[in-house]
Amino acid sequence: MGTRTIEEQGRTGGHVTVNEAESPLGWLRRRKGTDGKPLINDAQYEAGERLRRDFTVAGLSPRLTSNWTQTARGRRRRSGPGDNTACEIQDRALAARQRYFRALERVGPELADVLVEVCCLANGIEAAERSLGWPQRSGKIVLQLALTRLARHYGLLACPTRTTAPSRIRHWGRDGFRPSIEGGGEATGME
Repeated sequence: MGTRTIEEQGRTGGHVTVNEAESPLGWLRRRKGTDGKPLINDAQYEAGERLRRDFTVAGLSPRLTSNWTQTARGRRRRSGPGDNTACEIQDRALAARQRYFRALERVGPELADVLVEVCCLANGIEAAERSLGWPQRSGKIVLQLALTRLARHYGLLACPTRTTAPSRIRHWGRDGFRPSIEGGGEATGME
């Protein structure tokens, strides 16, 4: 069990107790590699949790039962003109959906699938490998790369800077190797 601080729109809403064993990311964060360091660092963990939070708030989780919300809304008494609770919930869900899809777009389609499987759907790495058709023991490395890119998107990790100047464009041709446009019908070597 662990404690998390709930933050929404820059305000701290309080502390909640959560089951960290529920998330595959929590397991990876507690698990040590051969070098003695956790398999994922704090920034990668926070990025994965942010993606999961947006996924959940956006209502993108698959439904396992019937949706009775429309029926319940129809029977509920109407609220007054100043009650915007439903609008605020819809706005929050829409904003979360936009953040979610923007994050997956920035990570790229090659890495987004493993993030959805592990962070959002809470599948283990082995299940994600099977679902994606990957070889065994490849998921952990790909997930680490995806979480690093996601953490950079969220600004939790700095982008690496180049230490050397960009290289000039090189070519293997000798001086004057390009054919000339000028000339009257001569062969240019590009038959």
